[in-house]
Amino acid sequence: MAVRAVRGAVQLERDEARHMDEQVGALLTEILERNDLAADDLISIWFTATPDLHSDFPAAAARKLGIVDVPLICAQELDIDGAMPRVVRVLAHIESDRPRADIAHVYLGAAAALRKDIAQ
Repeated sequence: MAVRAVRGAVQLERDEARHMDEQVGALLTEILERNDLAADDLISIWFTATPDLHSDFPAAAARKLGIVDVPLICAQELDIDGAMPRVVRVLAHIESDRPRADIAHVYLGAAAALRKDIAQ
């Protein structure tokens, strides 16, 4: 098994804990499904959130999905003028037999504009 990294992001419509749980949960679910992953395949997940998100930790959504024994960390994204607002980004380290080129990176909704080169 190789160690691979999967990227993803989602833009929230508003800064509310329930909305963040729903959107980050949908992002994580899509990452797992598109890459044929189970929670046991996860090594760790980094979450970043833009500075305008304060309602909850993005990692809380992972715990609510049952991802409970995987190391998670949250950090604040750089505050860059003109950057897309209300975005949660994910960098998941996984174990997978897939070649690096076959990893499906997931950018939901408006966040697809962040990485047109790898958004599926």
